[in-house]
Amino acid sequence: AAAVAGAATAIGALTTKAIEGYAAQEQLVGGVETLFKTSSDTVVGYANGAYKTAGMSANEYMETVTSFSASLLASMNNDTAAAAEKANVAITDMSDNANKMGTDISLIQNAYNGFAKQNYTMLDNLKLGYGGTQSEMIRLINDSGILNEKIEDLDNITFDQMIQAIHKVQQNLGITGTSAKEASTTIEGSVNSAKAAWENFEAGVISANDLVDTFWTAAKNILNNLG
Repeated sequence: AAAVAGAATAIGALTTKAIEGYAAQEQLVGGVETLFKTSSDTVVGYANGAYKTAGMSANEYMETVTSFSASLLASMNNDTAAAAEKANVAITDMSDNANKMGTDISLIQNAYNGFAKQNYTMLDNLKLGYGGTQSEMIRLINDSGILNEKIEDLDNITFDQMIQAIHKVQQNLGITGTSAKEASTTIEGSVNSAKAAWENFEAGVISANDLVDTFWTAAKNILNNLG
């Protein structure tokens, strides 16, 4: 009787979490559709796979992408297809930076949201060797070499170019791709991936097989290091 009662409680809790996750997903997908229109499926696709590439659940990915995409779209003349790709670069870079530098990802997300509003005080949150000033953002862009010329101000620099410059600098520092690598090779990375996969499973985003794969990867990484 106690076992049955315990199982019923667990199933009830899971059902509640599943409903909450799915309801949140509906709202977030609606926001993505409003912003990205015909390219919304691309964004949702990246979101559903983010547990592998960024250690994020689909809902976390969409929450992040909607926080800065209005500014990104404006900087890219509302080219939704190009903005979807650039947004994915930005979010993956955020996660890679957090994994490599050990910074809370919320601080990095806040930095990007600041860049979208021409606020550079949190540039040093990225720990790339640049301070939190406008002149330091200019230096970062010049160091990245994405423009093939040196600039002295940010008058004609768009948000998507800042994202591209940060991506290039992180690439040069060997930061790019660390989230995906850690999701398959390290304990912390694989456990975070499994947590994100579980949230996706609750919301009906991924299959049971996909969920089991992430848990098996985490288990192997833990077992391999028990010695």
